[in-house]
Amino acid sequence: MPSSRPLARALAIAAVLWVVVQGGSSAALQNSLVTVTGVVALARKGTTPLDASAVAVWLKPVGAPPAGRAPAVGAGGRFKIVQHHKRFDPHILVVPVGAFVEFPNLDPFFHNVFSLFDGKRFDLRLYEAGTSRGVTLNSPGPCYVFCNIHPDMSAVILVVDSPHYGTSNASGEVSVPNVPPGRYLVSIWHERYTPESPTEFPKTITVSQASASLGTIRLVDSGRMPAEHKDKFGHDYAPPPKSPLYP
Repeated sequence: MPSSRPLARALAIAAVLWVVVQGGSSAALQNSLVTVTGVVALARKGTTPLDASAVAVWLKPVGAPPAGRAPAVGAGGRFKIVQHHKRFDPHILVVPVGAFVEFPNLDPFFHNVFSLFDGKRFDLRLYEAGTSRGVTLNSPGPCYVFCNIHPDMSAVILVVDSPHYGTSNASGEVSVPNVPPGRYLVSIWHERYTPESPTEFPKTITVSQASASLGTIRLVDSGRMPAEHKDKFGHDYAPPPKSPLYP
């Protein structure tokens, strides 16, 4: 019977070569990724400096199909909005389609998180201090979140159909990391501001090592104020009962 040693040796060499090639390909891909940057400028009457944070920017490859069936739970990553001092923190959160968002209750009383957003209606029902519940968001668009007990609590989760997104800081600086070179549709969103030229977005850009800047994104005050909302039953909020559970 012929010896199996030559075959085993050949297989071992092939395995080593495969690892080397794969490692080289991964390194080449990593080196080719680009960080796309831009600056948001807000225009409004007055001289008071404006907080330019929480402007969402996302890039979708040109020709990419629309978001289809939702990925598995948590396939878009796991995120968190904390309930503390009768507030949602952060107030604005950007996540990809398929993300699982958790709402831990850090207050010493009950909360009831819900959303009437058409793309993803949910009701996490009443749950106590120290516990947490969550939901998978499988439709792109803004998801407006409230508490059924405390009418002043609100948050917005922007669900985007792309893994390439970023949000601006207070100075208006925004970066979208790890973008492969190519052509993309750039979209932007903010709770109160709209593009200075509404027809400009979404716009097509080409991303490369030599071209990775969005330039200045100019937004103007849309005049929108957060809309008054009803409770999850469509009724006006009733005054909370006088109880330590409902401060």
